[in-house]
Amino acid sequence: MIDKNLLDAIATYSERMNRAITFVMGSGDHEKRTELVKFLTQVASATDKIVLAENTDDTLSPMSFKIQTQGADTGIVFSGIPSGHEFTSLILAVLQSGGSELKLDESIQTIIKNIKQPLKFQTFVSLSCHNCPDVVQSLNQFALLNDGISNEMIDGGVFPDLVNEKNIQGVPAVFLNGKPFANGKIDTAKLIEKLQENFPDLMSGIAPSQSLPLQDVTVLGGGPAGVAASIYTARKGLKVTLVTDRMGGQVKDTQDIENLISVPLTNGNELSNNCAKHVKEYPITIKEMVSVKQVTENDDLTYKITLNTGETFATRTVIVATGAKWRKLSVKGEDENIGNGVAFCPHCDGPFFKGKNVAVIGGGNSGVEAALDLAGIVNHVTLIEYGDKLRADQVLVNKAKQRDNIEIMTGIATQEITANNGKVNAIVYQDRSTGENKTLELSAVFVQIGLVPNSEVVKHLVETTNAGEIQIDVRCATSRRGIFACGDVTTVPFKQINIAMGEGAKAGLSAFEYLVMQ
Repeated sequence: MIDKNLLDAIATYSERMNRAITFVMGSGDHEKRTELVKFLTQVASATDKIVLAENTDDTLSPMSFKIQTQGADTGIVFSGIPSGHEFTSLILAVLQSGGSELKLDESIQTIIKNIKQPLKFQTFVSLSCHNCPDVVQSLNQFALLNDGISNEMIDGGVFPDLVNEKNIQGVPAVFLNGKPFANGKIDTAKLIEKLQENFPDLMSGIAPSQSLPLQDVTVLGGGPAGVAASIYTARKGLKVTLVTDRMGGQVKDTQDIENLISVPLTNGNELSNNCAKHVKEYPITIKEMVSVKQVTENDDLTYKITLNTGETFATRTVIVATGAKWRKLSVKGEDENIGNGVAFCPHCDGPFFKGKNVAVIGGGNSGVEAALDLAGIVNHVTLIEYGDKLRADQVLVNKAKQRDNIEIMTGIATQEITANNGKVNAIVYQDRSTGENKTLELSAVFVQIGLVPNSEVVKHLVETTNAGEIQIDVRCATSRRGIFACGDVTTVPFKQINIAMGEGAKAGLSAFEYLVMQ
């Protein structure tokens, strides 16, 4: 079941462990239990630091197992076989339970350790979901930091009755103490923010982190633009801090990338990992998995950066490379049904609608690619575009037209998304050529209508367009001295990885030039 190369990798990685861990399975029978036993036996065979216990735990299902270390529960439970994208979650849980360093900022660790309330997380995943592992891995680390926290990864494909009971139609779906907590793509920084919303006293009693010394440059965002800006400024010998909720940014959600110059084919995860490695080649302070709550101007011509962890520090310049997020339709029924048939990720949520009829709204590259992906899973895809023709590259349009189960509708304005018993059942749309309103019955709506710039944190300081893009000049300078911006958050045309990298380099050089002239 597990490739020998992966087993060899587990053996190598286990050298980082300073204590053994034990897999303890649940008891009972299940049609896939033999497969789970074989899977865990193979993992345990890679190293003597992993043991598959002979005893079972009656509190767990037949398809569940927990991780123990030194005879105590870690709070980490896997329900299902964590293969596919979740195999990495398992290996990281093993290594970190065995004593390897956690991948969380120290300020976040302090917050998690300070939580007094018992928190029982359940994270429903699909093994084909590339967003799910980030959530599972973050919550597993929370469990390792605090004995009152536990996290159970649940493969929805193995527990369909539980999925139906909780009315789940999108992953990752996180429940906290039995109640819905988060749905869809969510990073560690957002998890912390949601915990702060649910527990207002979360930060009480936490001593402020020791502030960084005055920085020359603070880069907000860890996507291609932010990484390029960080590297270029660090190479100039400046004190640089990079703040990001996740390294790679929006790129991490991208599947195949075929237009990165000099690289015929890569993918979002690989490119994000390479960016992270490159940044670590330089003396850059990396504040990862945190978010910026506020940027304010000090009296001494510096800026104060306040993080969601409560940490603050001053910087002489700011480079905003915060990218963009998926744009919503802003129609009735959209927000109310996110996770119940309204989705933004076809790779993550497509499997929930196998054999059903769905719609993709948006005729650009993302929309057509989503329709093509879904066509291999669902019964029928209706691709809806507001304009009179699709805006995607012709090669993608041709592929869509070749699929028998993709119907293309142009000149269509979505009016409402309706639901019945908590699940999407139709959209109401207007045929723009006739003005007539019609209803299309379906089970899901995948929204792919472009991006909204993440400029909120600096909107009070710099000029933006009506769409929220930060106004920049040819040197990436904003309307505020000492603040530069680059990438998808700006007015630069053509939101592309190559362009973002170039803009990031330009912003870095401009910040250096600005500092030299001070």
